[in-house]
Amino acid sequence: MSDHSKNSHSVSVQVHGLRKSFDGVPVLRGLDFEVHRSEVFVIMGPSGSGKSVLLKHIIGLEIPDQGEILIDGESIQKPGVMDKVRMAMVFQSGALLNSLTVGENVGLYLTEHRLRPPEDIARVVAESLEVVGLKGLENRSPSELSGGMKKRVALARALVIEPQLILYDEPTSELDPLMAVTIAEEILNLKRRTQVTSIVVSHDRDLAFGVADRIAIINEGKILFIGTPNEVKNHSDPLIKKFIHAELTLDRTRTTP
Repeated sequence: MSDHSKNSHSVSVQVHGLRKSFDGVPVLRGLDFEVHRSEVFVIMGPSGSGKSVLLKHIIGLEIPDQGEILIDGESIQKPGVMDKVRMAMVFQSGALLNSLTVGENVGLYLTEHRLRPPEDIARVVAESLEVVGLKGLENRSPSELSGGMKKRVALARALVIEPQLILYDEPTSELDPLMAVTIAEEILNLKRRTQVTSIVVSHDRDLAFGVADRIAIINEGKILFIGTPNEVKNHSDPLIKKFIHAELTLDRTRTTP
């Protein structure tokens, strides 16, 4: 990637008193936490606990009922603040456009905003695809790709904007274990290369414990605990233990009527 990418400063994210309800039903119930610069911060919790809604607030798709989100100490509701931050989102589905080639998907932001001449865009796209192990696939259609390849294309698309903050929504969902490890390695490699700040929402315990600097456990719209992977693993709270150490136990001797 470019020298600019290597020298880009990362950002911090502060969440203060965040509350959000939909049709009178509380989803976020007063969240408070900070994500440090260059940190991989993983948010875990049961389905319906508010994780994806929180991500939508951070990228500005939702407006809180109360509270605020700050990037480097400035509220994202303040005009111009979001324009100063290079932020990328890797969606759970990959969110690729089937009408475009892989290369066109990866370079879409640069093309739409006319940020670079076509020959530079082609070079950056090729570099980004090579970084995620998809060298030479620019002319493929997304429909020809496996689920894991689509996730890596989505990651390459995020790379081209040289992000200071990158958000991942369930990056290993629907992937086989080997591909999940590949995505985890890419998250760590990206941090090592660019010092980007990363916020990861995931149910995947192996991913969380493998990549996180810190993990936040969220349940029913509240933060239960924030700590290092070891602190989370060894926490005594019954709800945290139940979620982190959940195992499949079936009575194989039982017969169905």
